[in-house]
Amino acid sequence: MAKTAIADIIVPVLFESYAIERTAELSPFAQCGIVEHAPEFDALASGGGREVNMPFWKDLAAGRQILSDSAPLTVNKITTGQDLARIHNDANAWSVNDLAGLLAGADPMQAILDLVGDYWARQDAGLIIASLKGLFAAASMAGNLLSIASESVAGQSAATRLNGLTFIDACLKLGDRADRLTAVAMHSATEAALRKLDLIDFIPDSEGKAQIRVFQGRRVIVDDSMPVRAGTTDGQVYTTFLFGPGAFAKGAASLGAEPVEGGIGTKGVELERDAKASDSTLVNRRRYILHPRGVKFTSAAVVGESPTNAELENGANWTRVWENKNVRVVAVVHNN
Repeated sequence: MAKTAIADIIVPVLFESYAIERTAELSPFAQCGIVEHAPEFDALASGGGREVNMPFWKDLAAGRQILSDSAPLTVNKITTGQDLARIHNDANAWSVNDLAGLLAGADPMQAILDLVGDYWARQDAGLIIASLKGLFAAASMAGNLLSIASESVAGQSAATRLNGLTFIDACLKLGDRADRLTAVAMHSATEAALRKLDLIDFIPDSEGKAQIRVFQGRRVIVDDSMPVRAGTTDGQVYTTFLFGPGAFAKGAASLGAEPVEGGIGTKGVELERDAKASDSTLVNRRRYILHPRGVKFTSAAVVGESPTNAELENGANWTRVWENKNVRVVAVVHNN
């Protein structure tokens, strides 16, 4: 009697597409519109090399001219700038044993299929937070940073904490573009402090099934990976981030439908079977960009083929190339 094999359950090309779509569905940053996944970014991620150029038009800066019947107009030009993103190449592998599945009374490989989207969504969130730490460690991003925290408990007050008034100050970092800020990501301790002040609203989603947190009209993401450190004297210092739509560009390359030589599956999703050990292994690979738009990554201190999260946190690797108001991210360093 023929047995159902892992290759019968998983169609590699369809699984790769499913994993990409499921990751976007589960990512709170994507749900809030912070991450923009578009075909042009997919095309960039599908190219060769380690980096991709993302050119942009700079704003028209010419002053007013008065028409004259004796002097011609001065002709101005439009100039370009260059954003630079790094391509990331990630992979992971999961193995299951037939006997373990029988003892558990459930199919562990099916569990992997159900959970892989959550896994990659967490990896994307970690990469976003690492990038935020790095770009706000760069001097060129000082104009988008509001630092109000006290380094000691004794020095804390309403002026050092995130609240309605200091949040307005944070939004003002983008001046007349502050209305572009539509979402805010914070630590759970910060969200709890704001709830105690009755500053967090809860509204039902479009289907009425879940409650969406809102602060000052901005959708809230709660993530305990947000930066938190001890004050230099005592107490805690937190960082909260404000975002506009499309603050991060996301592009995912399709790794192709061609079968891998000598194996089962494709470069994106490869399957392996060790019959003697009763083990089945799934390997999932990704090639993608996930880049804060307007702040180029210079790769000055990257050792490997792709930057690690620690290298993304290095401020020496980041330089702002858009005007401050056009970079859709603001950071607030504060107490709770």
